[in-house]
Amino acid sequence: MEVLAWVRRVQDIDSKVDAETVSLDEIDANDVRCPDPDAAERMYERIDEMRRRGDSVGGIVECVARRVPAGLGEPVFDKLEADLARALMSLPAAKAFEIGSGIEGTTLTGSAHNDPFYTDAEGRTRTASNRSGGVQGGISNGESILLRVGFKPVATVRLAQQTVNRAGESVTLEAGGRHDPCVLPRAVPMVEAMVCLTLADHWLRQRAVEVLPDR
Repeated sequence: MEVLAWVRRVQDIDSKVDAETVSLDEIDANDVRCPDPDAAERMYERIDEMRRRGDSVGGIVECVARRVPAGLGEPVFDKLEADLARALMSLPAAKAFEIGSGIEGTTLTGSAHNDPFYTDAEGRTRTASNRSGGVQGGISNGESILLRVGFKPVATVRLAQQTVNRAGESVTLEAGGRHDPCVLPRAVPMVEAMVCLTLADHWLRQRAVEVLPDR
């Protein structure tokens, strides 16, 4: 298996990345960790603008897991996408999780959203599209798992903000020290790690079932 993540969006600046062909070298080619060079430059400028203003900005990290074997996950209590969501939503600043078509898929009809099955040249059952994101019925189907995690803007900023002290009095807070204007580049390896841990856990569960004696 191969797991790669990258910065897909910073605020309203989106990128165009082919999840099936993107490489680690392309992701690490710039400080933003966005493999779309044009989008990466605009993202860098936006993050630097926020830094100079003393503010922060959020966005989306996208992740692909390639060559995941079919059959990982359970149909009810331990669905693969549910465990991925639980792991990724435990990351600091994570506020949203999508897999496959995600929210956009809710605008489609069932016939348009379904992934048609076919048999490839090697005799494997595949899907012509991958709107399910590599997981169907809680179980991996052998296609690439594609997911996205939304991260909020960093809460601690230098700009003055209204808050309340321990006495319940209204005060103005101006945070000092060093604070990232955007967590997304740092979040990329964290997303990869959480996906790897979750897939490894489900693979070990599968192995345990395979070696259990018949009863």
